[in-house]
Amino acid sequence: MGRHNMEVPLLDSVPNQKNNNRNNHGSTALWFFLVCATFSIAGLIIFEDDFSYNGGSKNNERVGVRGPDSVESEHGVVAADDGRCSEAGVLMLKKGGHAVDAAVATALCIGVVNPMSSGIGGGAFMVVRSSLTSQVQAFDSRETAPLAASQNMYANDTRAKYHGALSMGVPGEIAGLHEAWSRYGRLDWKTLFEPAIKLAKDGFSVGPYLGLNLASYAQRIMNDPGLRQMFAPEGKLLRAGEKCQRVELAHSLEELAEQGPGALYNGTVGEKLVEDVRQGGGILTKEDLRNYKVEITDAIFANVMNYTIYGMPPPSTGTLGLALVMNILDSYGSANAAKGDLRMHRLIEASKHMFAERMNLGDPDFVNVTKYVSEMLSVSYAKQIQEKIVDNTTFPASYYMYRWSQLRDHGTSHFCVVDADRNAVSMTTTVNFPFGAGVLSPSTGILINNGMGDFSAPTEISPDMLPPAPANFIRPNKRPLSSMAPLIITKDNQLAGVIGGSGGMKIIPAVAQVFLNHFDSGMQPLAAVQHPRIYHKLIPNVVSYENLTCINGDHIELAEETKVFLGDKGHQLQPMSGGAVVQFVVQTLQEPIDTGRKFGEDPNIFRGKLTAVSDPRKDGKSAAL
Repeated sequence: MGRHNMEVPLLDSVPNQKNNNRNNHGSTALWFFLVCATFSIAGLIIFEDDFSYNGGSKNNERVGVRGPDSVESEHGVVAADDGRCSEAGVLMLKKGGHAVDAAVATALCIGVVNPMSSGIGGGAFMVVRSSLTSQVQAFDSRETAPLAASQNMYANDTRAKYHGALSMGVPGEIAGLHEAWSRYGRLDWKTLFEPAIKLAKDGFSVGPYLGLNLASYAQRIMNDPGLRQMFAPEGKLLRAGEKCQRVELAHSLEELAEQGPGALYNGTVGEKLVEDVRQGGGILTKEDLRNYKVEITDAIFANVMNYTIYGMPPPSTGTLGLALVMNILDSYGSANAAKGDLRMHRLIEASKHMFAERMNLGDPDFVNVTKYVSEMLSVSYAKQIQEKIVDNTTFPASYYMYRWSQLRDHGTSHFCVVDADRNAVSMTTTVNFPFGAGVLSPSTGILINNGMGDFSAPTEISPDMLPPAPANFIRPNKRPLSSMAPLIITKDNQLAGVIGGSGGMKIIPAVAQVFLNHFDSGMQPLAAVQHPRIYHKLIPNVVSYENLTCINGDHIELAEETKVFLGDKGHQLQPMSGGAVVQFVVQTLQEPIDTGRKFGEDPNIFRGKLTAVSDPRKDGKSAAL
């Protein structure tokens, strides 16, 4: 599993046409409706001026009308947390694009319409599976610490690690998208930008989730001139259903479309961004941008419950965390080990052990994490942990051998893509906190990340009062630890599913529960995603359970008998009004379908029915080819 540094192309090295090598690779929210006092918004506002959004009949294109949370297709699907972006991805599939082409268009679109979660000013993890070769690659385009960063740079002001321009890491998303496209893409680079540019330039309808975030983070918006100009153009915050234009961002996207990523990493977009960040007190330089590298590796994998999961290596903790939890449950050796209320208890206990273990991880280019990676993938190590779990009780936090304070990362966006050839992409993108650093570059329209907040700081006193994890201390060019968990799932070397989530520390337990619901308990994909979930952070030693009502009237709440069962085990329970958001694609493997694509098809590639689910906890909608 080698890590390969990929240089960002210069301006003159990124043509729009493909070269021969690529061809060979083949707290207010009562506007229009009563919103639950939660981040679990489940509606999508559709307007005719938005890009090519045809999720329903014209008669249904009005405020508050929801499309289906799941779609089925024989040919290709995209599950994103905004329906317009799912449609943007499907448009690329209709043009004959690879799943990576669709992923680029989807990611760029999300960065426009959901800037509180993602954008080209942030970073991402992408996992790509080629159906032709069965190779699964991991593209790490997470933010890196600037060259001027240091371990003790926040000693005098811990708040600056999370808020303001000094919290910015070197953005990597656009570089990662280009690297994946250069290997797998079939369409012109410029074509992939068209949906996002149209939305940014012509304006888009503020969706319910963005509207709620604008209200919830009103002070952050109003305190920054760039954000205020964008989201409160007349001194009043935009509301759901109102139009937002991002003209400067559209200009930046146009330059990136024409010139490639070099426009950001070695060109005028980057120069303007650096100047804005420096004026805001940040330390980003043109040299930081020029030196940014995407890390490309083979995905790490684990065999769990008769499936193989592929995902990101460290500094992501998602794949390893999920593998450890699943191996613990699997080690009981009983078909009923992960069923019913007892599964919930065992899942909680396994998750607490996992969270304690994962804080030993860090960027493998800077710290040796081989031992901890091996342990978290080890079946025998999982069995040792399982033997510490007692079915009739839980324990104080100290029982779980924790050593370091937990990483408490925040907002993200996830989407899944599968194309007609069963190539697959699982991608999680982030600017870290909602609206990142709380700073928007006025001259570029780019919202900057606060990725430095995901590093540990020696002088920071965390909520759990534990020492910070040395493996995650700041170093120039280092990548911070992350909970993101983009995964691709296979069975007998055929694509079985694509999954991932957003929501910081809640991502791993949420993805684990959806995986178990479908692949172990046999729930239909939509039911597997909608099913109420529980979460644990190790400290405080409290089980949080979902209790939320979405705007379509759906209520998601843990069953009363499950609460009683967990309470009897000694768990302290508390309700939560929002959980992680999981996107999910499943391929039915029971019997193939007739796709009508006979000539030139690879007979070794299984083609079953695809079902794509967008989590109703957010206002997303899946789309199908």
